[in-house]
Amino acid sequence: MKKLNLQQIYEYVEKHISIFHQRRLDYVQNRVDLLKILKQKNPYLFKAKNVLTAQDLIKGFLDAFLQSQEETLFGDFIEGLAIFVCDKVYGAKKSELTGVDLEFEKDGTIYIVEIKAGWNWDNSSQIRQLRINFEAAKKSLKSGTGKKVIAVNGCCFGKDSKPDKGGYLKLCGQKFWELISGNEKLYIDIVEPIGYKAKQKNEEFTENYAQIVNKLTLEFSQRFCDDGKINWAKLVEYNSGFKKIIKE
Repeated sequence: MKKLNLQQIYEYVEKHISIFHQRRLDYVQNRVDLLKILKQKNPYLFKAKNVLTAQDLIKGFLDAFLQSQEETLFGDFIEGLAIFVCDKVYGAKKSELTGVDLEFEKDGTIYIVEIKAGWNWDNSSQIRQLRINFEAAKKSLKSGTGKKVIAVNGCCFGKDSKPDKGGYLKLCGQKFWELISGNEKLYIDIVEPIGYKAKQKNEEFTENYAQIVNKLTLEFSQRFCDDGKINWAKLVEYNSGFKKIIKE
């Protein structure tokens, strides 16, 4: 085990959080398409909320679409940070085992970790597959090394008051960061560098966001509004019907 060098962590975070912001901006500038987001989100929900203007509807659809993209992009960032931290402290390596992100040895025990951004990610089928992957990985490593192997579902934020899941541990938030770093305060220490240039980056994003909202609102009005009124039947038919009503 090596002593954690917080300066290295800060430098990594500042570099890679900028990549997150750039990829987020790229989605707004280059990958947002009106017909794509109209297909992916629920028009009935917005009708139930009595959305009346094209701009409000577009912002609702766009925000829902971008949120899912941002969660994926930020998940990639935070998982990469966890691997970087563990490598610096324990010489961890990116695992080649199915369903395992990280392998490292601590106090004579091998830890295998599948990393998730948040704690509330699982359903019954995902848990079943997680157990299958962990059991296969533990069997492989134990037969090859003879050492004790502990499987961990590591969640970058959140809490779980019952971490022993029978066959693996679910360690969330502080407990996860402490496991991979030996530092019980790391989960707090990384907050400040994650905010590196956040104001500047978000101002740039907001400017581009406003531009795309205006662009999509105009396109939506031309395609799905009649005399300034949203044609919900046409929108729902495009979203959920089999009849091709407009040229894509």
